[in-house]
Amino acid sequence: MKSGEVMFLTSADIRALLTPDDCIAAVERVFRMYGEGEACAPGVLSLHATGGTFHIKAGLLNLDRSYFAAKINGNFPENDTRYGLPTIQGVISLHDASNGSVLALADSREITSLRTAAATAVAAKYLARDDAHTLTICGCGLQAHAQVRALSRVCVLDKVFTYDQNEDRARQLALKLSDELGISVTPVTNVREAMSKSDLCITCTTSREPLLLRGDVVLGTFIAAVGADDPEKQELDPALMAAGKIVVDVLDQCAVMGDLHHALDAHAVKRSDVHAELGEIIAGKKPGRETQQEITIFDSTGMALQDVAAVVLAFEKAEQQGCGARLSFAA
Repeated sequence: MKSGEVMFLTSADIRALLTPDDCIAAVERVFRMYGEGEACAPGVLSLHATGGTFHIKAGLLNLDRSYFAAKINGNFPENDTRYGLPTIQGVISLHDASNGSVLALADSREITSLRTAAATAVAAKYLARDDAHTLTICGCGLQAHAQVRALSRVCVLDKVFTYDQNEDRARQLALKLSDELGISVTPVTNVREAMSKSDLCITCTTSREPLLLRGDVVLGTFIAAVGADDPEKQELDPALMAAGKIVVDVLDQCAVMGDLHHALDAHAVKRSDVHAELGEIIAGKKPGRETQQEITIFDSTGMALQDVAAVVLAFEKAEQQGCGARLSFAA
């Protein structure tokens, strides 16, 4: 790129540049760096607006060069029904951390979806049973498709149950996944029944009350709780959190905005009950799954370093391939 140019990456660009496998490798690397103390703690800010929430997440990574990125996401759950707009809209600004120059502006939706799904896949690699093959996914929006695609890279799935309050959305996702993965995918209206047959579960909803109770989950299940990315959202009952081995992406963050936050407020668990941050497990500092019977829970609130790693990967591939529009802020 010429001096002063800024790369502009659309959602279509991101889809063309990043594969689930790319993102899984990049996210695992950045969690390992964080767990080994090679990356500083990311920053996060949440602000509530009428009808939704704005999240600002920022992080710094020293890779082959030094990068800083900040993501601004608007999360408005009623957008689809009220305005025909996506629930999540936003932008990621990527900078050269050695001099502050703006390198790229990227649509955040695809990156958020891909990196969140990649984190679930990485967590499952360390926390799911080797013989886990049946998945229930709660919430069937854009994130759900990315989640199942990524999980299928680390687990041999042979059956998936899709659940959503919007039954048509669950049916549509089931058809899409069945065609894509060539496995049995069944829409369901009873989460408890599906969970009784499952050893993997992903929750990626906008729920503000528990979807899963302790009695819904059989021993040995791996759960990735993805939806609670602000203090008002909740997907897991505190009693379920207390019964599981809790692994978080960032402890301080989950303690104020994840399902851990609600379990702490209910005095069902203490911070010391959290088994590990995911990076600690990947770095070999703490064990992952230790028995076939334990319920493992990954509380995923979204670490900013995941965004940095994913947007850097997209930016560097776009540079190599000569794609992405070029803009300039110069007069």
